[in-house]
Amino acid sequence: MSAPEGSRSYDAVIVGGGHNGLVAAAYLARAGRSVLVLERLGHTGGAAVSTRPFAGVDARLSRYSYLVSLLPAKIVQDLGLDVRLRTRGISSYTPVERAGHPTGLLVGGGERRTREAFARLTGGDREFDAWQRFYALTGRVARSVFPTLTEPLPTREELRRRVDDEEAWRALFEEPIGVAVEERFSDDLVRGVVLTDALIGTFADAHDPTLAQNRCFLYHVIGGGTGAWDVPVGGMGALTDALAGAARAAGAVIATGHEAVRIDTDGRNAEVSWRSADGEGVAAARHVLVGASPQALAALTGDTPPTPAEGAQLKVNMLLKRLPRLRDTSVDPREAFAGTFHIAEGYEQLAEAHARAAAGELPAVPPSEIYCHSLTDPTILGPDLVAEGHHTLTLFGLHAPARLFERDNDAVREELLRRTLAQLDAHLAEPLADCLATDADGRPCIEARSPLDLERDLGLPGGNIFHRALSWPWAQDGTGRWGVETRHPNVLLCGAGAVRGGGVSGVPGHNAAMAVLEQDVP
Repeated sequence: MSAPEGSRSYDAVIVGGGHNGLVAAAYLARAGRSVLVLERLGHTGGAAVSTRPFAGVDARLSRYSYLVSLLPAKIVQDLGLDVRLRTRGISSYTPVERAGHPTGLLVGGGERRTREAFARLTGGDREFDAWQRFYALTGRVARSVFPTLTEPLPTREELRRRVDDEEAWRALFEEPIGVAVEERFSDDLVRGVVLTDALIGTFADAHDPTLAQNRCFLYHVIGGGTGAWDVPVGGMGALTDALAGAARAAGAVIATGHEAVRIDTDGRNAEVSWRSADGEGVAAARHVLVGASPQALAALTGDTPPTPAEGAQLKVNMLLKRLPRLRDTSVDPREAFAGTFHIAEGYEQLAEAHARAAAGELPAVPPSEIYCHSLTDPTILGPDLVAEGHHTLTLFGLHAPARLFERDNDAVREELLRRTLAQLDAHLAEPLADCLATDADGRPCIEARSPLDLERDLGLPGGNIFHRALSWPWAQDGTGRWGVETRHPNVLLCGAGAVRGGGVSGVPGHNAAMAVLEQDVP
């Protein structure tokens, strides 16, 4: 929609057109409020976008955020979103070499098949039985906790009573997740597969006393009340395009290419100053919702910024001419890559990689995991690419804190990419490089992004995909009723840095909109 004109007044101005800002805009506009969304970039969606990163190639990759788990069905239904999520048939595959022979663990394809895979790897049923019991425990927690994300914040004790399971509470909320993993599992590979959900986007050890890893684990296993991670049909951009469409249809004005530069407020009325390629302006508002990071919010309001955040991941996008053959010939690559493909994510490997990175060194054996969205949703590829057998791969590397890239971002990124792909190649029967497609200029279809690249491109503080450390989903001092409140009564944080933020969820956007509507009750 066209840019805002002059100094118009709105019920709500939303800073940032990422998925959370769009959720808030849609809810408020549907409630009859006048809404302006100011988005710095030339498009909406923030990190949840689909792009064609390779010149002349008709492949739309979910470039920065990959999968959906935490988006409540309530939001989809409330906003009438035409969004389809497709379940992956395989949960994960983790290759490993044992006794000089390539093997691996395939999770999925039914209980019987998964039990047999565990038995082949570990020699018996013990690990699979422990797996079943542990994920039954996390499932009970998910069913209790997930519905609370779109409700006012409970207290810690209220949530504990809702969980009503002391074993689960101790394992997930009180002791480092490493204790639960080591108590329940014996096999190093199985332990590592479980632990990875505690480390995605979080630089921590299994026994970190801050329990940052526990909070990360919690958000990775509660989505939808099941913990399932689904592929958005059409790519992540299909979701954010649907949100932008819902907001516009309800009457919200979305101004892309408009950067908010200052927020002035007396607690009752506010003004948001913005600039664009065509000039500058001011929008008056009763409420301001900020979908950017807590650091950006502080910069806009002139408040003291919070502790700097730090991201810790390598993101790699690829397009292949074909899926590579595996050294483990017992599994079809179409199944191995259909779920989460774990690389160098044994329990001890994860600990060693963290220790090296914490000491300021690149991990010698960097852990990572791969997702092949085109196996689940081929619509992201042009018909010719599908017919020729092309596939997308997106790789998420762990334990790559931003501090490691500060001395020379380009050189360190390339070296980490080299080491990461070498770990993948160790499990392939052919080099990945031989499978890469080429773009219109003959260049291999591969791009890598460090935390510093994400900070530069998307404004993520330190490249942190959650904007800051994930929070427990309960009220603490200063969190307010919905977890979106700031020290300014009419300025709310609706981005991933809000309490219960992180991931593609829309939860902070929903909760900020609910807070506004509550404040507006006569």
